[in-house]
Amino acid sequence: MTLLAQAGPSYCIPTGISRCKTAQNVVIAMASSMDASKLKETPPRFSSLSCNSSKTPQILSSESLSVGVKRGHRVAVAVSPPTEDAVIATEPLTKEDLIRYLASGCKPKENWRIGTEHEKFGFEIGTLRPMKYEQIAELLHGIAERFDWDRIMEGDNIIGLKQGKQNISLEPGGQFELSGAPVETLHQTCAEVNSHLYQVKAVTEEMGIGFLGIGFQPKWGLKDIPVMPKGRYDIMRNYMPKVGSLGLDMMFRTCTVQVNLDFISEADMIRKFRAGLALQPIATALFANSPFSDGKPNGYLSLRSHIWTDTDNNRAGMLPFVFYDTFGFEQYVDYALDVPMYFVYREKKYIDCTGMSFRDFLAGKLPCIPGELPTLDDWENHLTTIFPEVRLKRYLEMRGADGGPWRSLCALPAFWVGLLYDEDSLQSVLDMTADWTSEERQMLRNKVPKTGLKTPFRDGLLRHVAEEVLKLAKDGLERRGFKEVGFLNAVSDVVSTGVTPAEKLLELYHGKWGRSIDPVFEELLY
Repeated sequence: MTLLAQAGPSYCIPTGISRCKTAQNVVIAMASSMDASKLKETPPRFSSLSCNSSKTPQILSSESLSVGVKRGHRVAVAVSPPTEDAVIATEPLTKEDLIRYLASGCKPKENWRIGTEHEKFGFEIGTLRPMKYEQIAELLHGIAERFDWDRIMEGDNIIGLKQGKQNISLEPGGQFELSGAPVETLHQTCAEVNSHLYQVKAVTEEMGIGFLGIGFQPKWGLKDIPVMPKGRYDIMRNYMPKVGSLGLDMMFRTCTVQVNLDFISEADMIRKFRAGLALQPIATALFANSPFSDGKPNGYLSLRSHIWTDTDNNRAGMLPFVFYDTFGFEQYVDYALDVPMYFVYREKKYIDCTGMSFRDFLAGKLPCIPGELPTLDDWENHLTTIFPEVRLKRYLEMRGADGGPWRSLCALPAFWVGLLYDEDSLQSVLDMTADWTSEERQMLRNKVPKTGLKTPFRDGLLRHVAEEVLKLAKDGLERRGFKEVGFLNAVSDVVSTGVTPAEKLLELYHGKWGRSIDPVFEELLY
């Protein structure tokens, strides 16, 4: 039994519990890359909160579900995530179960991994127009056939691929996302990115398709973007305009790169969460790469980051409560319970539950499916619909960076691993940011998308803070001993010059490109 540090009651995670999985859950595509082997091993309903309880959780295995037919030795998976019941509990879920779900992510340092996810825009090389779904489907089938990936289907539509602990998925506007496997070193991260881009290019070069590494669609408007045939996106598309003015832009015209990182205990989670939130605006500045929209400069260095400020403030933002003395797993659960829902997934269909409360669901009072109670899969799915700058699942996601060229896909995880996976660097970050006020953190969040490293902060510029932070990241990587510091070269160039990637693009636009946006498709071509 593993005891997790908790401000308040102690939460205990029994080890060695036999968990039931259906065939559906064995082959499911994971929404995130970190600790993928455990993502669908959902903890059953625990019979007691007592650390000394010897009771065995009573769970019933759900019936095996048909998931597809083998084609050679590749599998066509018949259902996409989110999944239905991994286990059927004999008792209703409680808030304590939801807390334990998050706490089950704690793992010893030797088991910490790095999970990197990145999105990119596909386009027709001849016209620069976004890829159509039919072209994306051809690409997915081509990768599956040539490189032995399993297909992920929703109805008759292919909407992703899975191979081991890696997944390829589609964002609402066809943004092509790799969710990498959890790996030990940044060398493995970069090798994984290289392999993925090689496979994609091997298929797309024959199709006349290229991929663009940038944070916002630089040329085309919402009306030009195809809509992917995924049920959850239909629900989100209808709901977004009700809660913010920029939600559809977020869905269809943005790309990001993020890294997912582990924690050893609740106390470690809290420290990393606070450090990640405080420094997220610095990451936004260092990787700012979305200065164009609708064919011209948009007035921002990271329009992608700005868009999140008016997407849905019930589920996005800087989470000031993370810095409260009372914060822990329980407080995040309380927050998540009050984030309005999007959907519930039942019988291979998405049920629109927008604006409804998971608290009501927990009590069997959800208007869209009255009388039904949630499973841990429902909870896991709900957590994926929350979008703060740092997100907690059974790991922490750093979500503040724009999509970018190849070097940034390796540099972003290097930046955060150096800061958060080294104890000395992490403590130095916490000491540095300890007296930053909530208002200062929010000011940085609001201003950095437009002014980047030139944002005034206290007696200087954010660039001066970034210099110190970069040194901490380099020192942390040095102490890891894997010769990973070189992955920060791209960030070092930004800090030393004070010029963000977006500002370099703007300089090209106003100079060499003759105020034409089209050359960016070649400049940032993978």
